[in-house]
Amino acid sequence: RPPVPPPPGAPTARILFLTDLHWDRQYVPGSAAACPDPLCCRGAPGQGPGPAGFWGTYGKCDLPLHTIDALLAQLPNGTGNGTGGFAAAYWTGDIPAHDVWQQSRGDQLRALRTVTALLRTRLGPLRVFPAVGNHEATPVNAFPPPYVRGNRSAAWLYDAMAEAWQHWLPPAALHTLRAGGFYTAQVWPGLRLVSLNMNFCSQANFWLLINATDPAGQLQWLMGVLADAERDGEKVHIIGHIPPAHCLRSWSWNYYRIVSRFEGTIAAQFFGHTHLDEFELFYDEETLSRPVSIAFVAPSVTTYINLNPGYRVYEVAASYPGSSHAVLDHETFILNLTEANAAPPGTAPRWRRLYGAREAYGLPAAFPADWDRLVRRMQDDEPLFQLFWFHLHKGHPPREPCGAPCKAALLCALRSGRAADPALCRPLRPALPFPRIQQLWQQRRLC
Repeated sequence: RPPVPPPPGAPTARILFLTDLHWDRQYVPGSAAACPDPLCCRGAPGQGPGPAGFWGTYGKCDLPLHTIDALLAQLPNGTGNGTGGFAAAYWTGDIPAHDVWQQSRGDQLRALRTVTALLRTRLGPLRVFPAVGNHEATPVNAFPPPYVRGNRSAAWLYDAMAEAWQHWLPPAALHTLRAGGFYTAQVWPGLRLVSLNMNFCSQANFWLLINATDPAGQLQWLMGVLADAERDGEKVHIIGHIPPAHCLRSWSWNYYRIVSRFEGTIAAQFFGHTHLDEFELFYDEETLSRPVSIAFVAPSVTTYINLNPGYRVYEVAASYPGSSHAVLDHETFILNLTEANAAPPGTAPRWRRLYGAREAYGLPAAFPADWDRLVRRMQDDEPLFQLFWFHLHKGHPPREPCGAPCKAALLCALRSGRAADPALCRPLRPALPFPRIQQLWQQRRLC
């Protein structure tokens, strides 16, 4: 039963989506924006071109806390389904900065508690549903499976998260959060949320050399949650940090099978991690031609690398009998750094709407089939593709244009909801061999 638009006058809800905040405690306006380290804009005022701006900087830099605070401060007040208000917030991780070579557990916990407290202060009674990012641990990406005990385990992190987030999540969710960093909770009647710990599929998590299939039993647990939701007539939103196609192949293909099996229950999927504005399509397993789901990949709050700060708002079908709870549209908001840093000191930064998806791309709806058609249209419509490329980088694209190889790799990525599957690209008739496409994907990854 493919999704259908809601009846006229049916209620909708707005969901605030934040990902990849990457707060840099050592960010200093005026410091060197270019440096030999993996992360710049820190320390003493710099010599040379391009000092770090007050609100953020194009380059290898993360964000000062006052920019994150300014984002939250200018959001529409009030919660619920009223004008401008939000019904919920999804927050998919990566809280600390990219100074991974010098982080301690104390640094990570300070970032977790500081940013959580800021969200609580600024968002008030709004319920926030978080997910675990790959930068929350130290060493970065190191997430041992739950059977690892003692000082090497991740209990230090999950226990702190359960304590910081206990006002947002029910006791049962806190229990599995402490055990493995994932949980389920009800968003509103008829809609269940599943927050996955995507570090158990990460190509950079060396603990998975022991067992990469389902190291935390998370996929098995997910199938149980989805089966219960199907039985109870609930729809499900899945949130996580790393998008499914960026995962290890065995995990990614099993996840794809689960999405295919529960296509009538999974109403939407939301991820972050890449810092860019993109998506991954899922197709029926028999023919790989019928779009069954889409994983939205939202742009980062941080500027890393060479980006404007940004955030996303999703409009979804709200709670009413027979609601699909599907995404109906989404809007992306940015802070133009050139403009913000040029303003007189003390001027509040002006966040602006970069675009709305349906309006910008001429989509009749925002269902998987509409996004599938968009990918096909972009093959032949070059201005449409260049608009997508502009939005992909939050209005600050790289100087090098996206030529034919780059375009082939990007369109292929948009069709690929699972890792390393050349069959998903074939309908696009790419002029490049699949290994070359994979090489281009690797070059494009920022995180």
